[in-house]
Amino acid sequence: MLQLNNISKSFGSNRVLNDISFSAESGKTLSILGRSGCGKTTLLKTVAGILEPDRGNVTLNGKDVHAMVPFKREIVYLYQETLLFPHMNVFDNIAFGLKVRKMDEDTIRRKTSRMLEELGLEELAGRMPTEISGGQKQRAALGRALVVNPDVLLLDEPFGNLDVKTRASMQQLFKQVARKFKMVSLFVTHDLKEAILMGERIALMQEGHLQMFDSRESFVQAPDTGVDDEIAFWNSLK
Repeated sequence: MLQLNNISKSFGSNRVLNDISFSAESGKTLSILGRSGCGKTTLLKTVAGILEPDRGNVTLNGKDVHAMVPFKREIVYLYQETLLFPHMNVFDNIAFGLKVRKMDEDTIRRKTSRMLEELGLEELAGRMPTEISGGQKQRAALGRALVVNPDVLLLDEPFGNLDVKTRASMQQLFKQVARKFKMVSLFVTHDLKEAILMGERIALMQEGHLQMFDSRESFVQAPDTGVDDEIAFWNSLK
């Protein structure tokens, strides 16, 4: 269980996060929808322990995240940029977190090979990042995040740089692996349809405030989420 308790964060006189509280449980994805500059990335970085909140705390299974040694937090942050190591092939990129944890070679080989199979990357294991497509890079980055079996996966507009077809493929792939790996997932996006598709629960972020919705239905029916405008747009094309 991930719990945020009254999190606030400012940069100078600019209040970016304003008294945010929510909980998220394993096996489910919380979509966080919001426009650029509303505080979504600051929120994820605070959850990850990268930024210290001015007030409030973040707990994971009852322990204060910011009091933990970073490598014991078991929280992985997946950016829009894949940030694969350019001097490592796909196999070694995915295996990196296991090596950092000093697992034995047989375990690293077994876990990495299984992850390559899960993501359909077996035939690309020996290729370098410059030799694979954008979608394949994002698969490899996702594999590197998942192979260490984190408690929390934070996704910051992870598919924003992909073309429409590849993005849809990655969305479906993530939903499959999220169900399988049973972790807490926070999925940040500015795309309304993606938020509805990816999350079992949805939150709307506006000017540092976070409004939680218990279900997709309550989100769709709320007047200030933008769903009505989206529907009106498509109806206007008929």
